[in-house]
Amino acid sequence: MKAAVLREINTPLTIEDVACGNPGSREVLIRTVAAGVCHSDLHFANGSYPYPLPSVLGHESAGVVLAVGDAVTYVKPGDHVITCLSAFCGHCEHCITGHMSLCQEPELQRGADQPSRLTVGGETVHQFLNLSSFAEQMLIHEHALVKVRKDMPLDRAALIGCGVTTGVGAVIHTAKVAPGETVAVIGCGGVGLSAINGAAIAGAGRIIAIDMMPQKLELARKFGATDTINPNDGDPIEAIREMTGGGVHHAFEAIGLKATTEQAFKMLQRGGTATIIGMIPVGTQIELHGPEFLMERKIQGSNMGSNRFRVDMPRFVDFYLNGKLHLDDLISRRIKLDEVNEGMEALKTGEVARSVIMFE
Repeated sequence: MKAAVLREINTPLTIEDVACGNPGSREVLIRTVAAGVCHSDLHFANGSYPYPLPSVLGHESAGVVLAVGDAVTYVKPGDHVITCLSAFCGHCEHCITGHMSLCQEPELQRGADQPSRLTVGGETVHQFLNLSSFAEQMLIHEHALVKVRKDMPLDRAALIGCGVTTGVGAVIHTAKVAPGETVAVIGCGGVGLSAINGAAIAGAGRIIAIDMMPQKLELARKFGATDTINPNDGDPIEAIREMTGGGVHHAFEAIGLKATTEQAFKMLQRGGTATIIGMIPVGTQIELHGPEFLMERKIQGSNMGSNRFRVDMPRFVDFYLNGKLHLDDLISRRIKLDEVNEGMEALKTGEVARSVIMFE
């Protein structure tokens, strides 16, 4: 099969013939239909998050089941599925207490005594985040996918596999935004727009989008933003305080920068919560003013929207088909696998929400 392989950081992905194994026990072979090019892929490609190489990148995807291994009863060939990088074991402390997105059990990957799922000429190619979806096929554990209704377009379904679940879930699950509360979202890329959409679904009273690109702010209004702020026009913290009479109940940082993470905390009202969604590079230290904790301001992280994806993703599909999730506007363009490097470069400019790779 054809796949996009990262062999060295800060170098283009190479399209190679990669061998994909046959499904073993509890494994599922999927024909990839669509894969979003996500900022997280860029973080690993540029070395912000070290990962074993060579590796086939890609983690935001949807496809059709081709074959299943022994003991798989959840899906069968022909089922439509969305993949999820936060695979779950189902029996660790995190899973049984309802925090499946925190599961890190190694049994979801093949053991060292087993053949690699992906190889090139006998060379092991590492599977990226349990998935490696920049490839014509994926061989994954059955707990890294969810089956969905067949009338859901798979290019839009792929977005639910990461960005949408991360943004909407951070609002609904991690922060638990209540109807009428005020929300600020810093960064209006795919995840930020999804957080705005999630805040609208949750019934937030005022949703303030913050971004430096006017076209993204315009798009944010389609997703539910009631107000917009461009930091080029002045201090966003002061603007938030003036607009809300002291600060927001919830601030979401969807970029992954030190400065914007600190801004998210500073734009809170007393008792407010800052939820950090963006992937802050390894080694970055966040500085906060200690006395502000006496105002009961809080800061927290969110991993993949604190999801329970077997429950959440089918519901998000229903939301889209019922007109509540605005997935169409998240796709800026559809590309082929051999254009993946163009999709990665487009992320660096910040001008697009998502490029989606469409497979034949």
